[in-house]
Amino acid sequence: MSDNSSNSEATKRIAAIDLGTNSFHAVLVDIYPDGSFRTVNKLKEMVILAEKGLEDRLSRDAMDRGLEALKRIKFLCDSHHVETILAYATSAIREAENGGDFIKEAEEETGIRIRAISGKIEAELIGIAIRYSIDLKDEMVLMADIGGGSVEFIIGNHQKFIYYNSLKLGVARMAAAFVNSDPIEDKEIDHLQKHYREELAEVLELAKEHHVKTIIGSSGTMENIAEMVAHKNSLPTKMSLNELEFSSVDFKGLYTNFIKLDKKQRLDQKGLEEKRVDIINPGMVLVNFLVDELKLETIKISEAALREGMIMNFITTKKEQLNLDLIANFKDPRRRSVFELLRKCNWAEAHSQHVARFALQLFDEFKLELKLKESDRELLEFAALLHDIGYYISYRKHHKHALYLIRYSDLLGFKEDEINIMANVARYHRKSAPHKRHKRYRKLNKTNRKRVKKLSAILRIADGLDRSHYQNVQKLEIEHKDETVHLRITTQADPELEIWGTLRKADLLENLIGKTIKVFSEGK
Repeated sequence: MSDNSSNSEATKRIAAIDLGTNSFHAVLVDIYPDGSFRTVNKLKEMVILAEKGLEDRLSRDAMDRGLEALKRIKFLCDSHHVETILAYATSAIREAENGGDFIKEAEEETGIRIRAISGKIEAELIGIAIRYSIDLKDEMVLMADIGGGSVEFIIGNHQKFIYYNSLKLGVARMAAAFVNSDPIEDKEIDHLQKHYREELAEVLELAKEHHVKTIIGSSGTMENIAEMVAHKNSLPTKMSLNELEFSSVDFKGLYTNFIKLDKKQRLDQKGLEEKRVDIINPGMVLVNFLVDELKLETIKISEAALREGMIMNFITTKKEQLNLDLIANFKDPRRRSVFELLRKCNWAEAHSQHVARFALQLFDEFKLELKLKESDRELLEFAALLHDIGYYISYRKHHKHALYLIRYSDLLGFKEDEINIMANVARYHRKSAPHKRHKRYRKLNKTNRKRVKKLSAILRIADGLDRSHYQNVQKLEIEHKDETVHLRITTQADPELEIWGTLRKADLLENLIGKTIKVFSEGK
């Protein structure tokens, strides 16, 4: 393990607490010198502040549940030596006549200072968090955080938000106002839809104007919906819900049956938390309404929400005070999170960049022959950059350590399949080629196993071309013959090690293209 720890040691440990209507969420993170952060621990406490919807006052029982939850969160923070606690209260506390009393009691009993933020600020912070965790493009999308008391709506892309606001349409509030039957009756659904149409006029108009076809949901209600859809359609959610994507057709398949269920039947639904059983229906109706009204095609999930927005806002506003150098501040969450992981693992930057450059050159050369897609190119680049991070654990079996680190490092902006592909490609940069006897490779579906085989074949050659780790090969030229492929390398010193390193790893690519690979050296 390298002793260069300037980028791998945390600068500060903080906690962000979101005091929501249904639950209090706390996340503890370490902030690093490059402005990135890593989760240390999480705690979620269901408190149900809105027992009968959102009334003017918090009941004594609700306040006591909230205080007990905060005491547990404070204990967790103290045991992890948290230096700063950020605590933001949202609609239930913000709107209650005695919300100030709760905030005062909380500070007296736990020492936690709570800030009641406006709905507008809440929406903006959620938007910032989603943009941080999801790979947004130029296309405008609708972001929605469906809480108990309010729903935050944001319309934007990777560059800007054109709308963000908080509306009093949360599931606990809507359930109390519109749902009296179990299962929910058609007339109640009609009343909900009518209410949504009236309250969402501005959101709908802007979304239609900007041809929005994707909704990105965050927080509990949307995550529960996603879990149920994933279970019904066997979608991968073992590692993360972040970037989980499904079609509006998949959602409709769930909605049509689910909306007819009574409480007992809903309790049997895998993916639905027990404490959301009584309030989930207005959320289902809202998503269904948006899908129909906007003709949405795709639904995505962001695991980042208000808490992550709070952390990002803290980092941005305190960067000088914390002496942070925000070099990790790529706008693209995929590239940013890859480079954050690289820096934390004290990567061999020159070698990895050199290997990645050759890997992309080889990809472009063999793309058609190997029937690879352009989306594979980026995954190969990232796998090439990450291929040696296993050294952070130890040299021995560093290829296997790389697989572990990539799979379990919460890389943002990637789907689960993409993370598994990068992890396996990095794992197979050395030693044995992909084989079904290997557990992680065997678990991939047939299509992804083929992708791993092709991409790792390329990475093995690229890594061999810098066997010395000193960037000896300055230039690579590729020439196709009928039965052979000639790799002509220009080196600045003796080429023998690079030739040996390349040829001993060439067999996998040779088998895939049906040609022999030969390496020729030309002195500089």
